[in-house]
Amino acid sequence: MWAGRCGGIHVREASWSRRIRVRWHPPGLTIILLNYETRFCTSPDGVGLAYAVSGQGPPLVKASNWMTHLDYERQSPVWRHWVRELSRGHTLVRYDERGCGLSDRDFDGTPTLESYVGDLSAVVEAAGLERFALLGLSGGGPTAIEYAVRNPERVSRLVLYGTWARGRYRRGEAETQHSRLLIDLMRVGWGGAVPAFRQVFSSLYIPSVGEEQKRWYDELQQASSSGERAARLWESRAGTDISDTARRMTRPALVLHARGDRVVPHEEGRRLAALLPDARFVTLETDNHILQEGEPAWETFLAEVRAFLGADEGTPTVAADLSELSGRKNEVLELVAAGMSNEEIAERLFLSTRTVERHLSNVYAKLRLSGKSARAAAAARFSRM
Repeated sequence: MWAGRCGGIHVREASWSRRIRVRWHPPGLTIILLNYETRFCTSPDGVGLAYAVSGQGPPLVKASNWMTHLDYERQSPVWRHWVRELSRGHTLVRYDERGCGLSDRDFDGTPTLESYVGDLSAVVEAAGLERFALLGLSGGGPTAIEYAVRNPERVSRLVLYGTWARGRYRRGEAETQHSRLLIDLMRVGWGGAVPAFRQVFSSLYIPSVGEEQKRWYDELQQASSSGERAARLWESRAGTDISDTARRMTRPALVLHARGDRVVPHEEGRRLAALLPDARFVTLETDNHILQEGEPAWETFLAEVRAFLGADEGTPTVAADLSELSGRKNEVLELVAAGMSNEEIAERLFLSTRTVERHLSNVYAKLRLSGKSARAAAAARFSRM
């Protein structure tokens, strides 16, 4: 099914494609994926779209967001942990939106919400998916919500991070003026020799990172698209408002948002969660819009998402192997199983309490545990070894 032409796929640049073999197991649609692959399909209005498939397990589809590049993200320390961890226990399907990355850079007019939903539909059909969990990050959130409301039989669950129901032009004059200033900045300085223009965006999207991540993010912007296209894509979502659509959602949703987010205010995430009939809202303690590997907020995000997706009946998760844990994490977990508090563990192992907490957050993420019961569940699993 994956070889040759499928659902309007047009294979271009054969050097980009990594062929794989896939085995299907109806009716649960569990995909056994043996390798990573980039493929191509066509949107309803004729735009060529690149999509990638990685991992194995129940399908998880990521609605595309502003400024992506499928191949570059796999190498970038800004995004590669997203690809790796979301592919763990799932078949992750993601794609470059029109104008970006490996998708067609040229397109007519300004994309609309209808355009973005059509692009998502084209990728889903080309991949041959019948039912799947849907992930919407940042500007991909409204696309995911609109698609899920129109196609409730296709979507099992919805994960929304750092996103919104109303675009920047719908949040008052101050947000509108700020957005227009950023659009002008894209058009003037995006592709120039002075990186200071583009670094404005790294200070918004990943303020609390080192210089290496900021350099990679700066290069990703140049690799993803031109300044003019970036501005058109940014502006295309500014006037969107899916508040009424969100109220009609029938699928369960997990909404997560960074408390200090400088790109999409925390209040917008809280407002979105309040609109969705069956949603749980989780605040993450960070100011990074793109969560970074190693920060506690990333581990919390993973634990919450894995627990939420694993709760879907008929969608098995892959149990983590305790042997994957480092020696120090095993020591901490052993002492938890013995009934010791974090302070007692810190004193025993000559660590700070904060370090113990960080080790436990990593353990919970590895074991796909979250919530108040995570500590007891982790201890119980260790005791059964």
